[in-house]
Amino acid sequence: MSAKAKDIIEKEAKFYTHTFSRLPVVIEKGSGMYLWDVDGTKYLDMFAGIGVNSVGHCNKEVVKAIKKQSEILMHTSNWLYTIPQVVLAEKLAKISGMEKVFFTNDGTEAVEAAIKLVRRGKKKEIIAMEHDFHGRTLGSLSLTWKENFRKPFEPLVPYMKFAKYNDIGALKNAITENTCAVLLEPIQSESGTIIPDKGYLKAVRKLCDEKKIYMLVDEVALGFGRTGKLFCFQHENIMPDVICVAKAMGGGFPIGAMLCRGIDFNPGEHGGTYIGNPLACVAANAAIDYIINNNLPENARIIGEYLLKNLKERNLKVRGRGLLIGIDVRDAKGAVMELIEKGILAIYTGNTLRLLPPLIITKKECDKFLGAMDKCKCLKG
Repeated sequence: MSAKAKDIIEKEAKFYTHTFSRLPVVIEKGSGMYLWDVDGTKYLDMFAGIGVNSVGHCNKEVVKAIKKQSEILMHTSNWLYTIPQVVLAEKLAKISGMEKVFFTNDGTEAVEAAIKLVRRGKKKEIIAMEHDFHGRTLGSLSLTWKENFRKPFEPLVPYMKFAKYNDIGALKNAITENTCAVLLEPIQSESGTIIPDKGYLKAVRKLCDEKKIYMLVDEVALGFGRTGKLFCFQHENIMPDVICVAKAMGGGFPIGAMLCRGIDFNPGEHGGTYIGNPLACVAANAAIDYIINNNLPENARIIGEYLLKNLKERNLKVRGRGLLIGIDVRDAKGAVMELIEKGILAIYTGNTLRLLPPLIITKKECDKFLGAMDKCKCLKG
């Protein structure tokens, strides 16, 4: 490690809260599928800022939109109307099948908005799934399964509980007269790419209809093409009542949204100073247009199948859909560190190596990654 990189890491440890366990790489710039550190070392990015940079780093269309808007208008607050916000709201409603849009700054805020929305009535209980991840703010944390995230901050928001994922019987037994909604990830991403059985989402939708409760889906990590469809719930041809989105939505710029149908806030019930600001909205408009116009969901499907096939041929325990892939290995952290040495950036959960590359990836980059995997000592034996 160079003196420059070491100095930055030491300053971060001194001045930044001890919230993150970072990889020992100091990034300076990015373009397309690649990142460069402060010493000029080039890395193939196989996790896209945890699924954010789906259109590639510094996508030209997104950068162009941000530059243009930054010279016109950057902020007004929601006391006033702005064109980019209305354009994006209409776009999201049309591509998702929802009726209303509430903008946020990230995915966790989208979940918080959804929690408030469905708890407006007399019923207050929300059921999430075991091993779900929905965020770390107080409300979203109350519906996040991992105990080490939750324990230090208990007691959390009341009337929140969990049912076994991919088990419709367990969910049915968990529903009470006070249940207002069910919240789930169509595929559990942060927990290591846990894919439910075919028909599970349809069964949840049917059960929610029978019990007259809302079905909420967290598409923060999955939406905008990651799994081979624009939204992951579309694999089962269902329609949720509330959708939470973020990450890939802004092409690298912070923005999220809560989309809903058949339910809405009253004036003053929720808000935020920065939400739906013009810069974020033009970035999202450009990113979503790029995803749709370049058919990136289909590229995710094709390249995802290519990656899965080649990983399985290496006798690795792998699962995934589109470009959301989990590989169970003996030492995931060790694999990530070895890959860094070979010019590849990836992340892990437990002993699962997680792949969420930009959706612009080609077979050429896949082969580069596979070649690096073949040389990882900690993946052998």
